[in-house]
Amino acid sequence: MMLSNRFSGASSRAFVIALGVMLFFGVAQAVSAAEELPREAVLPLALASKAAVAAQEKCKQDGYHVTVAVVDRAGVLKALVRGDGAGPHTTDSSFKKAYTAASLRRPTGEFAEMVAKTPPLQGLRDINDKILILGGGLPIEMGGEIVGGIGVGGAPGGHLDEACAQAGLSSIGAASKAPAAK
Repeated sequence: MMLSNRFSGASSRAFVIALGVMLFFGVAQAVSAAEELPREAVLPLALASKAAVAAQEKCKQDGYHVTVAVVDRAGVLKALVRGDGAGPHTTDSSFKKAYTAASLRRPTGEFAEMVAKTPPLQGLRDINDKILILGGGLPIEMGGEIVGGIGVGGAPGGHLDEACAQAGLSSIGAASKAPAAK
């Protein structure tokens, strides 16, 4: 009986050692695989909200009733602020401008000008049902990465929407994306 206990104890130790070795190499492989995963900056809700409120306040000070949408890098809505008196259509237009700016990674006003000057580019409007080629959407760039988009809808002109969107970017320290005044 004593020999049997020693044998099973030795077997148990061998099993534990073998299991430890397998776990070590399995964990090492998992760590190695995790290191290969891409890393992306994320737009936090607090910054998305701050940008939306700042943009809406800028337009309000200028006398415009607007809605502001902020999306993350994937075009998913993070914040939506609809000012008092903003038209019902502005929730859709602000979201689509933000989505377009994040997705295409450029100000929507640039695309509007490009499409106006080069009619064959009209097809850009049909990429999907969320794209809106009107001024008022800016990509949000922080630390050299596009982390989202901000869109404003409701001011009487895309350039005015864009100025409010730029105020939102400035409030969170994002890179300026509004084209220089001509």
